[in-house]
Amino acid sequence: MGFAETVKTVIIRYVILENKKKEQKQIHCNFTVSSPAIASQLLADTSGLPKERIKHAMIKGAVWLKQPGKKERRLRKAKFKLQTNDYVQLFYDASVLAQTPPQPTCVAGYDDFSVWFKPPWLLSQGSRYGDHCSLLRLAEKSNRAIDFKLIHRLDREASGLMLLAHNRNAAMLLSRLFQDNKIEKRYFAEVHGEPDIPAKGLQLTSTLDDKDARTEILAVFPGKTEQSRVLDIQIHTGRLHQIRRHLAELGLPVIGDKKYGEEHAGGHCELHLCAWKINFFSPFSGKQVTFQVPREIRPSFLNGITS
Repeated sequence: MGFAETVKTVIIRYVILENKKKEQKQIHCNFTVSSPAIASQLLADTSGLPKERIKHAMIKGAVWLKQPGKKERRLRKAKFKLQTNDYVQLFYDASVLAQTPPQPTCVAGYDDFSVWFKPPWLLSQGSRYGDHCSLLRLAEKSNRAIDFKLIHRLDREASGLMLLAHNRNAAMLLSRLFQDNKIEKRYFAEVHGEPDIPAKGLQLTSTLDDKDARTEILAVFPGKTEQSRVLDIQIHTGRLHQIRRHLAELGLPVIGDKKYGEEHAGGHCELHLCAWKINFFSPFSGKQVTFQVPREIRPSFLNGITS
């Protein structure tokens, strides 16, 4: 059977980007299968990419499968037999697939959940172009017997603690705690400037994206330079880039924040923001639990902080 008889419709978009000495290729390819075929071979025939590159992309999560009546998922098995009416998408980006992820650290593990330290530049979860550089995928590879579930997110540029549930019930219970603001989330942020924060702390409450947002500055510590300070912060809502946006509005941009504080980002490749502490009443043990980033893996801008 020929290629034309194997797929119903094919949409392919090629984007060639010049990047200094090398060429980076993006290929978006999607099609509906007309008759059974081996996934890697059909994707190679459709995209024009060598089969080895297709296998590499599949392993790293760049291929998606939607079968009739089922939820869309990543397709990783090169020899998977596609069936009639399966819908397949390839999101190939050579630069993304070539990235090497920084390694996370499991700080604590229990039957129902685990606590992980996410280093800077590691994604919380993957994108359409792959998930090999995400905490969720690396956790899955560390223990394939556990069905890890992402509960919350942390900016890619930031570091800090994240909770992963180990089953659907645990994910539901932990998600409810986050929704009800029953998890204390503390961050350290090094900012450019000398903030005048009252002894009782300071509440930042300006709306973000037309939604209520509350960021509380609890304490101030000396920074790495005379022009910087480290703030101990607790958030009571979870808006997009909440801490970074609130501090930038206050005139205290987080060091390394190229999005909201560009004038102070030059020369810094790491965002000086770390989710250093999580505290909550465990629905599994019935006890209060507290987790902090171990000192030996804290980012360097926190070397002088004793908390």
